[in-house]
Amino acid sequence: MSDTRDLYIEQRIANERKSTLLAYVLWFFLGFFGVHRFYLGRWLSGLLMLVLFGIGSALTFIGVGYVLIGVVALWWLIDALLIPAMIAGDMSAMRMRMRAGYDD
Repeated sequence: MSDTRDLYIEQRIANERKSTLLAYVLWFFLGFFGVHRFYLGRWLSGLLMLVLFGIGSALTFIGVGYVLIGVVALWWLIDALLIPAMIAGDMSAMRMRMRAGYDD
């Protein structure tokens, strides 16, 4: 019974996992807007990234905005390394939730 349950859980995780390729495509083309974070379920940080970029873009005419855009650019570069860990973390959390649901 345990093998069947584990197989079912792993199949569901494989079907529901986020695509690494799509996350990187979103990161590359729309990353400054935080779209890749929205896709990966990180709504709050995606919204923060979007707001920082918007405010930075609006304030570039006085020079202050370049600092905010620089922060977003650094965040964007760091996210290139974090995307696989975000996906792995989501899969691990999903696996734990499903196993907890079967322990009843």
